[in-house]
Amino acid sequence: MRNKSRDAVPASAAWPRGARLWGVGLLAAAAFLGGCSKPPPAEEPVRAVKLLTVGESAYGSGYEYAADVRPRVEARLGFRVAGKITRRAVELGQRVQAGQLLAQVDATDYQLAADAARAQVSSATTQRDLAAADLKRFQGLRDQGFISAAEIERRTAQLKAAQATLDQARAQLSSQGHQAGYTQLLADAPGVVTGIEAEVGQVVSAGTPVVRVAQDGPRDVVFAVPEDRVAGVRAGQVVDVRAWASDVRWTGTVREVAASADPVTRTFTVKVALAGDAPPLGATVYVLPRQSGAQGAPVIKLPTSALRQAGQGSAVWVFDAASGTVQSQPVEVATADGNEVVITAGLKPGMQVVATGVHVLSPGQKVSVYKPNMPPAQAGQAPAAMNSEAASAPAAAASPAASR
Repeated sequence: MRNKSRDAVPASAAWPRGARLWGVGLLAAAAFLGGCSKPPPAEEPVRAVKLLTVGESAYGSGYEYAADVRPRVEARLGFRVAGKITRRAVELGQRVQAGQLLAQVDATDYQLAADAARAQVSSATTQRDLAAADLKRFQGLRDQGFISAAEIERRTAQLKAAQATLDQARAQLSSQGHQAGYTQLLADAPGVVTGIEAEVGQVVSAGTPVVRVAQDGPRDVVFAVPEDRVAGVRAGQVVDVRAWASDVRWTGTVREVAASADPVTRTFTVKVALAGDAPPLGATVYVLPRQSGAQGAPVIKLPTSALRQAGQGSAVWVFDAASGTVQSQPVEVATADGNEVVITAGLKPGMQVVATGVHVLSPGQKVSVYKPNMPPAQAGQAPAAMNSEAASAPAAAASPAASR
């Protein structure tokens, strides 16, 4: 009987040697290619976005400026001569009339100078009278033939010189008289004292401001505009003015825009003329410039955070509720209105757009609607509800035992 162990042939021996090597190579290549292949890309996370519904609202300029009411004419009055202030006849906030005394400086020196000029006039008058008498006497002698014509001419010249000296002395007296009068500071027009800039005992030079008077008449609303906004304010533009402490409103017109900026604040001063009764002098008001032809018109406005640059223009992300994705929508921006922009094309009321985080989204990306956290009052009620459920559970578990 033949031994079965000798007749058995291994399974590997049934394959030729070349075939076995070929199969090993295929397995190695498959393992190498499997190790070098890239892993599948991770799915993009679903981002939560804040949405806002597009709607129309009234258009306003958006820029409101704080201003104060000032007089159209405010004079800083000072003495026309130098001296020591001996009297101040008005107080801050006092009403004054034209010609009323405001302040006075020591006039002693100017009175003495006027007295000296008066004496010069008296002396010059005497010299003129003496020259006139001499000329009259010599004219009589000339008629009798006792003196020559040359002597008459000399006496005539002396009379003219004496007359010129008298005229000079009179002019000097008038000047000194005015100097003495300038020691009193008088109001030019009726108004209100808005400032005291010098006190009794102070020595001031000619022209130094002593009292500031706001003259009665029209009032201006004055405010400052930054350099980047001065182009939107022009002479003749209509503005709305409202009081700070009440709901009273006025209508004004821009009267003047400064030609150059303030060297310190780099702002431009704007003056507005009010129509009708003006607010009290020095009152604080707010000025809202009107935009020509567009004030109050219904427009679509979006916050600046909803815009992004797309090519050569602006765009927003529009949310598609059916697919839960966002799509890019080009829009046309007309101007800014405060912290918002005015959209003229690309959107319709009722659309939902992404309000924030627009730079991390891509077209067709799935998003979820952001929901704010539960308010504290509601959050405090949740544990109470859970506690009530937990308390009811042991009671329900104990009921079978009780039934037993």
